[in-house]
Order: sequence, then C-alpha cells, then structure tokens
Amino acid sequence: MSPTSSRRSILGAGLAAGAMAVTGVPAQAAGQAVVEPRQPGQRSMIGVPFDALRRVRIGVIGLGNRGMGMLSGWAAVPGAVVTAVCDIRPERATKAADRLVQLGKPRPAIHSGTANSAAELCQRDDVDLVYIATPWEFHYPQGKAALLGGKHVGIELPIATEMAELWDLVNTSERTRKHLWLMENCNYGRNELAILKMAHDGVFGEITNGHGGYMHDLRALLFSETYYTDSWRRLWHTRSIASFYPMHGLAPIAAAMDVNRGDRFATLAATATEPQGLADYRQRFMPPGHPTWKEEYVNGDLITCMIGTARGRVIRAEHAVSSPRPYSRINSLVGSRGIVEDYPERIYLEPDHTGDVWKAFAPYRLEYDHWLWKKIGDDAANNGGHGGMDYVLQWRIVQQMRAGLVPDIDVYDSATWCSPVPLSVDSLRAGGKPVEVPDFTRGDWRKPRAGLDSRDTDMPPL
Repeated sequence: MSPTSSRRSILGAGLAAGAMAVTGVPAQAAGQAVVEPRQPGQRSMIGVPFDALRRVRIGVIGLGNRGMGMLSGWAAVPGAVVTAVCDIRPERATKAADRLVQLGKPRPAIHSGTANSAAELCQRDDVDLVYIATPWEFHYPQGKAALLGGKHVGIELPIATEMAELWDLVNTSERTRKHLWLMENCNYGRNELAILKMAHDGVFGEITNGHGGYMHDLRALLFSETYYTDSWRRLWHTRSIASFYPMHGLAPIAAAMDVNRGDRFATLAATATEPQGLADYRQRFMPPGHPTWKEEYVNGDLITCMIGTARGRVIRAEHAVSSPRPYSRINSLVGSRGIVEDYPERIYLEPDHTGDVWKAFAPYRLEYDHWLWKKIGDDAANNGGHGGMDYVLQWRIVQQMRAGLVPDIDVYDSATWCSPVPLSVDSLRAGGKPVEVPDFTRGDWRKPRAGLDSRDTDMPPL
C-alpha cells in the first residue's frame, strides 16, 4: 500500500478483496477452520524439545531501542553468551559490542553496513538462537533467513504482518525443525502468570470472555526525530488500517483460555475509529513545512477486534496508540465465578466478594505467584526491563534450550496471536464482517498440552 494512500481508497479499493477474504477461502465445512495443507517434508513442531545445549550462543539483529535494551538481559542470563550483533548502522553495532565488553563479556562479532548483514549473521556456526528486534517489516524475512540458517528464532512483536508470511514461518519452522516464537514479554509478567495459574486452577470457574490490548499514548515518540529510526513506526499509520500491536494484552488472555491447547481462535471482526490523534498532534506541535505535513494518517485511533473461539468464548482485543490516555493492557478475564482486571489491579470472586465491591488483587498474586518469579524475581528486578518480565522471558528461553525442554510459546501460538494484524485488515475491508481465523496447528489445537503453566519440577538441574 502506498504511503500516500487515502483512508477511503484503502477501505474502498479493498472492499471486493475483503469480501473474497470472507467467501473465497479454501472450501471448508461450516464451523471448520481454514487450514493450509502441510507439504512433504513438514512435520508438526508441537511437543518438539530443543536439543540440549551447555551454552546458548545468541545473535542479535536490530540494536535500536528494544534490541539495545534487551542486550544487558541476555548478557546476565546464566549459560548465555552473545556471539554476534547486527544493525544496518555500524555505530549501533559497535556500541552494542562495546556495551558487552563493559559488562565483562567477550566482544561479539559485528555484522553491519549492508543489506546482507543480517543474512550473514544467520549463517554463522557460532549462533544457536537469533533474536530479532528490527522494524516490523523486517521481522518476516529475517526470521525466515534465521530458520533456513539452522537457527532457533525469537522475534519481537509481530513475527509478521501478512497472512501468507505467518503461514510461511509456520511451514519453514516445520521443514527446518527449528523453533520460532514471539518474544511476548507480557506473558511472563508477574500478574499475568498469577492470573494464568488461577484460571487453570479453576478459581474463576468456567472462563467465558476476556479483554486485553495495547493502550499506550505513543504520539510524542512517533513524532520524535530520533526514537524510531526513519520514523518507521509512524509511517505504518499511513499505510494500512489495522490492529498492528494488540498482542501484549491479547496473548496472556489467550494463554489463560488454553488457545491452541483445547480451544482456538475461530472468527475475528474488527472496527476502527476515525484517525484523529496523529493529525491533531501534528497540528499542535509540528512546525509548518515539516516533512510530516506530507503524510496522511489513515489508521484508526482505536482498532477493536472481537475474537470468537471454537468453545464459544469471546476476546476483545484493542490497539490504541494515537490518543491521550494512561497506559493499559487491560488484562481482564471473566469466568462463571468471578472477574479479575489488571489496570487497575482488582478482583471480584464468589463467594467471598459481594456487594459490587472490588477487592485488592495483591493477596492473590502472593498466593498464586508463579515459580519463575519466586525463583528469579530478584534477578529480574536487577536485570530486566518492564518490571522484570523481559529478564524472566530471556532466562526461561535460555534455560529451556539448555535443558532440552519444549518451548512455552511455539510458532503456532505466535502465528495465532499475530493473526489479528492481517485479519483486522480483511474484516475492515469487508465492512467489519467476521472473517475466519486459520488453524495454524492443523487440528492439533484440540489436544491439551503444557504451555506457560510450567512447574519448577519440570526444570532439571543445570
């Protein structure tokens, strides 16, 4: 889509295509999921453990705000070593290498300065895991290159933005026998893991619905001259009307509902508000003649996706980064015996809570604290961003690879959680009609299996 495409042309020109997206999918019986056939040489990655490693060697691609922020965490995880770093900007790669040396770690190899630098890192023999933290448009090609280079891959949100790309990453993972997953740190938040345990212990009764998303006023950062290189994130708002980034709130709700482990996303219907926030911010704060005045912002200030599951549950997933609001991921989970919300923290459970009065969540967090936070909570506070959840995620990945365990989050979870990006486009082009959500597991979602609800006893001594 052209950066100068108008909102009307994006919705109008795509209307027929959107209708095809609803009715022109591969033939399926009513109620069945869209499934892309598995090709020869592909086998499911569900339940496939890592080959145990004494030490996990990591290559980092993308050393902007996120990549550089995660670097210290990788360096602090026991049994991990960053052996290579890559950024198109040589000064960023050099800064990362210098930072590791300052932390007392070996100086990594540097790949930088050319369009082939990332691909070169993916071919190194001294890299087991490639971590990708580049702008969204590079996640898919760099992730696929890493898989084809024989590496496991962790990708920042989203792993891809197009449906064909999501399927290709699933298929390439199955063909290469290497894992790829979404680096969804919020699944490892202390509250999120406690709520997960409560849900799986039946505290809320039968789960019926949830509400999560990403509500974050990014306007100042989107218009910053330095924060997002070449303004890459703002420019996405000129290209498409889509729910770009709902995963932070959506993924923990999906995990609590055992999506891909007894339930699945079945349908998605999207709505979008008018785009007002970015244009208004520009009007007030950007000087006449500034390059941003050539941009037309088309993405809605709020994109809401209503996701229906095969078991009849409903998830409301929202994305809003263009309007003034306090930060929230919402994190609301509702069952037949109660409700919990995370912004602000509060809970209401039968039979103890009555009279329409919310109760404090803190006692429940203490009672249902996940073993990961009990074990490494202090280390997380010292080494990890976002309240420590970044480090918990990094620590868990490395220790699973060292112990030869099955990953908590697999390529099927990752593709499913990122599917609202392209599916919201399809639904909006079809006037907000529900569209089918593909079954990336190819039927294996019906089988209960472990996920983020791990136990300390599952972790062998290292």
